[in-house]
Amino acid sequence: MEQVGIIVQEAPRPCPWVVPSNPASQCSLSDVMSEELARELQLEEETHSFPQDLLVDNGPLLTGDNIDTSSDEVLAQMLQTQFDKEYDAQLLREEKKFNGSSKVSISFENYRKVQYCDESDSSEDEVDWQDTRHDPYKADKPTPAPKRGFVGKGKDITTKHDEVVCGRKNTARMENFVPEFQVGDGIGMDLKLSNKVFNALKQHSISEQRKSAKLHDKKEVSTAEKALDPKTRLLLYKMVNSGVLETINGCVSTGKESVVFHATGGSMDDQEVPAECALKVFKTTLNEFKNRDKYIKDDYRFKNRFSKLNPRKIIRMWAEKEKHNLNRMQKAGIPCPEVVMLKKHVLVMCFIGKDQVPAPTLKEAKLSMEELNTAYYQVLSMMKQLYEQCRLVHADLSEYNMLWHEGKVWLIDVSQSVEPTHPHGLEFLYRDSRNVSQFFQKAGVADVLNERDLFNAVSGLNITSSNQVDFMAEIEALEKINEDHVQMIGKKIPEYEKGDDGPPRIYDE
Repeated sequence: MEQVGIIVQEAPRPCPWVVPSNPASQCSLSDVMSEELARELQLEEETHSFPQDLLVDNGPLLTGDNIDTSSDEVLAQMLQTQFDKEYDAQLLREEKKFNGSSKVSISFENYRKVQYCDESDSSEDEVDWQDTRHDPYKADKPTPAPKRGFVGKGKDITTKHDEVVCGRKNTARMENFVPEFQVGDGIGMDLKLSNKVFNALKQHSISEQRKSAKLHDKKEVSTAEKALDPKTRLLLYKMVNSGVLETINGCVSTGKESVVFHATGGSMDDQEVPAECALKVFKTTLNEFKNRDKYIKDDYRFKNRFSKLNPRKIIRMWAEKEKHNLNRMQKAGIPCPEVVMLKKHVLVMCFIGKDQVPAPTLKEAKLSMEELNTAYYQVLSMMKQLYEQCRLVHADLSEYNMLWHEGKVWLIDVSQSVEPTHPHGLEFLYRDSRNVSQFFQKAGVADVLNERDLFNAVSGLNITSSNQVDFMAEIEALEKINEDHVQMIGKKIPEYEKGDDGPPRIYDE
């Protein structure tokens, strides 16, 4: 008899595609179209999606016993709501930390997950939308200013002269001041300014505006350092357009009274233009000329014109003075820049140098002892020629105004040069003699004359004082005699004309 084994098999899992054993109850078409059935289905769907016990407000998340927690959708909504509330709380903490105690604050309200709004109809129990007293994001805003007029039954009166109202009004008016005036934004703080403080700040703002406009105007119409004002640039453009100059290459040097540029020469009909030119542009700022009018107001060539011109036109006269002094030196054969043309305060001369490199001054040049001896005797000869033939005193002669080029000394910067008959002419000559003697003595040149002997050798005078005090006293006495002599024969001196470079010789009369 065979033994039969019993195999216990698990019940197979139901296939989702198999027709259920208990099919859903069927209903007629009339029941499907019933309005009552539609309301029941809608109510069931709303109850399933939005449980009544799930409240979203500023309070904690409330749950009830009747919520079906077995539904994954309900649990997901509850967790998401709790996560959004925690995110908003963290965002609020970050906002407070970022703003700190600053007057200007920012808000992260647009990044909140839960947007608190009520779209229902307004009622008496609801809070007005303009009331932000309970909003943590708008709690720092100041209290609005009180209304003006009568309050109550005439007991308390608030007018425009109220201290608080007037102070806040002054703060608001300060927004019209210059942008650089820092007054605060008036949002993060309740700023109130009294009339006294407001008026003082207003006057300060007006004075600052005027000062700024004056500085701006001075910058636009002045030539200072390496900058050129529009009028000077126009003069240079006209020189280039007319063919006098081909190009203007750049700044060579700057001084107290002028700026020198290098330019490439062009051509002129009546005069030959050098291949390399120097443009001496006199600065149109008057700061450097306020203390230098003594060089020109007592010069008989410009005395009558000096009193009739305004300070800015005197600068053009200063350029004209250097032009005529250079012409005198050129006729006497003294090495100096040759004048090409003069346009207002721009003087065009030949360039002392080569390939846009200016010749070094005696202060900068590295000369041998033989070259220093040669330079010294050349300077002595030029000082005598300048005094005797040109009837001029350099008045600013030093190692900085003498160039070393092609084995000889060249004199430059003679705009301040004066006549020996000038009330301070002998004084200027003594100063030049002292500068020359001290420079060559320090350089180690032998047999250098001291300043008193050099002064006597150049001027032809014989002042025998042994000390400097007595020597200067005799110089002042001679200047006084010369000044009286000039005043006595002043009617005989012809009025200076532009083509006249021959002054009267007072010492010869």
